[in-house]
Amino acid sequence: MSDFIPTKQHLREVLIYLFNLKKSAYVSHQLLVNTYGDHALSKSTCEFWFRRFKSGDFDVSDKERSGTPKKFEDEELETLLDEDPCQTEEELAKTLNVDRSTVGKRLHKIGMVQKLGNWVPHELKERDIERRKTMCELLLERHKRKGFLHRIITGDEKWFYHDNPKRKKAWVKPGEPGPSQPKRDIHGDKVMLCIWWDHRGAIYYELLEPGQTITEDRYRLQLIRLKRALIEKRPEWETRHNKPILQHDNARSHIAQPVRNYLEGQDWEVLPHPPYSPDIAPSDYHLFRSMQNGLTAQRFDKVENVRNWLDSWIASKDEQFFRRGIHLLPERWEKVVLSDG
Repeated sequence: MSDFIPTKQHLREVLIYLFNLKKSAYVSHQLLVNTYGDHALSKSTCEFWFRRFKSGDFDVSDKERSGTPKKFEDEELETLLDEDPCQTEEELAKTLNVDRSTVGKRLHKIGMVQKLGNWVPHELKERDIERRKTMCELLLERHKRKGFLHRIITGDEKWFYHDNPKRKKAWVKPGEPGPSQPKRDIHGDKVMLCIWWDHRGAIYYELLEPGQTITEDRYRLQLIRLKRALIEKRPEWETRHNKPILQHDNARSHIAQPVRNYLEGQDWEVLPHPPYSPDIAPSDYHLFRSMQNGLTAQRFDKVENVRNWLDSWIASKDEQFFRRGIHLLPERWEKVVLSDG
């Protein structure tokens, strides 16, 4: 590239040219970077000018400003955040043509805070989103007609690692990195927990042998053992007209044909559960989350120690703990509906 250094006016006029070629702000920004390198406008600035062009304003000169810093309405800031909530303070300040400190103060004033994005098990497709919303709407309507939460028996699997390191916090000066710490070795010693519970407490659990994981045959046998435990711990189900409702996710072993055949033979209802939805699975959002907090800094040298810890942890939880986990379901269904899946 030559020694030519483009002016802001030149770059904005190039944007008009690209806008008229029907290029997007993102593509235009990439073209500017490829052509002008570090002198190119930022992505957020390109988006700002494209919004101006779309409104019919093609005046690329700077607006007249008084000697005092530019003021802006909170609505402008909120509009930018609605378009892309992941913008940095620097990007917002550049788009609004104000100091970063001004943006920081306004963000604080309107109650905005930064949070890291949550890791999700799967990027939802349109059909997954629609299915989540539809199922949650139906479950909410059913719950409002006649409560059924007391009939739910829910279960899932969780890996129990022998080594559960605690992540440390440390005071550092601004700009300095926090202390480094190695991640847990996912290939280290671990055993799989399979557990079922209802609003009164744990009904049955198994710890698989080291190296074992869940299969459709093993899961079917576990359901047979679950039924025996249910007869022993919840004998009232034998005389009830309404039968238990099993809530589990769509893991392959859970929906295999032998498992479905067994459940149909038991006349158990299976609660509809959309794929990739741990946020509406009580074991994921309640039981395992609390369990993992308790596991922090725990180390086990054999499976028997894992079993002893698990028995002690379950015994420490009263009925209100389990009841709360199940009775959060309507609230979580409603959140899915309100967020359009």
